[in-house]
Amino acid sequence: MSATFDSYALAEIHRAAASGIYDIRGGGAKRKVPGFDDLLFLGASMSRYPLEGYREKCDTSVVLGTRFAKKPIELKIPITIAGMSFGALSAAAKEALGRGAGAMGTSTTTGDGGMTPEERGQSKTLIYQYLPSRYGMNLHHLKTADAIEIVVGQGAKPGGGGMLLGQKITDRVAQMRTLPKGIDQRSACRHPDWTGADDLELKIQELREITDWEKPIYLKVGASRPYYDVALAVKSGADVVVLDGMQGGTAATQDVFIEHIGIPTLAAIRPAVQALQDLGMHRKVQLVVSGGIRNGADVAKALALGADAVAIGTAAMVALGDNDPKWEEEYQKLGTTAGAYDDWQDGRDPAGISTQTPDLMKRLDPVEGGRRLANYLSVLTLETQTIARACGHNHVHNLEPEDLVALTVEAAAMAQVPLAGTGWIPGKTAL
Repeated sequence: MSATFDSYALAEIHRAAASGIYDIRGGGAKRKVPGFDDLLFLGASMSRYPLEGYREKCDTSVVLGTRFAKKPIELKIPITIAGMSFGALSAAAKEALGRGAGAMGTSTTTGDGGMTPEERGQSKTLIYQYLPSRYGMNLHHLKTADAIEIVVGQGAKPGGGGMLLGQKITDRVAQMRTLPKGIDQRSACRHPDWTGADDLELKIQELREITDWEKPIYLKVGASRPYYDVALAVKSGADVVVLDGMQGGTAATQDVFIEHIGIPTLAAIRPAVQALQDLGMHRKVQLVVSGGIRNGADVAKALALGADAVAIGTAAMVALGDNDPKWEEEYQKLGTTAGAYDDWQDGRDPAGISTQTPDLMKRLDPVEGGRRLANYLSVLTLETQTIARACGHNHVHNLEPEDLVALTVEAAAMAQVPLAGTGWIPGKTAL
């Protein structure tokens, strides 16, 4: 055994040699990469005055889609729910997401596989994802959505398509996706009717005409070349860009994809913001950042680096009850433990969230799940406000790079903020 051939590497070689197939799992990257924990806020002292939490307001509202849409999205908080499909998640989980987000005045997103009545019925603001697979594509549903999100890629697998294994393709899922029941499904990795920014511009125009120019058009990309991807998104006419870092989750894909393709969320934000600034479109085309958001500090740091809002997926699932210790005995039967379960592709989730098995789905009460999610979103919002006030700001969007320092050279270079205790930004300023 060595640093190169450690116990994990050896186990993977043995597994691959025995099975002849690559490992598939859900979740996001497990490797340690530079992230939001490598940044710190500079609270107000003499040079700035903090705001009093009980007497001075700190606004959290955000409007998305102001560029062209007649009816932009108005949210009470800058935290949205990322796209997670019915099929990957149970109908009760989708309903719970709608309930929790609706209670907090924010949006949910359909994901691959179409819109369910449970989700539309409980989501006050629902974003309809338009994916390469076109699974569940329904023109009526698209028109009843509040915005459309064209998915080019996601952070866990930029350049790759989705997977839904046969054990999760029930009669209902098969009908919605026009697929045979019980057969593994692999989504396309690119859209069938456009191949570049010029074609995409025509597609966006088509979607605007279908929706009478009312709905904002989002464009979601996995973080790989954020400067150029965001610039092309602006050129194509998008109202909102969703940028998903490699810590973003997935229902199922190859482990090698999750761990070795894409760049960290922290590394993606500043080039994306720079592209918007260079085009004179920062805050005119809104930027939503996702991939590994866990707490209010993460939200505040993303906003300080230039994002308009964030999206959460894995954290929302955990808030509903994913990996809850109360199911520890059940997790152990699956060969894992609460906190480590990531076989979302198998459809055997003891918490009833990433499954289509009726007995398991009954374990998730969508009303209780929605309450838990609303509580979590409320805490994230309060934490973000607390940080903004401590930095002297009366709106969370007033957070700025000047409020941040980095603990490592790598984080300082990626976030383009000074190394703590110095004025040095690697690659930008002299030592």
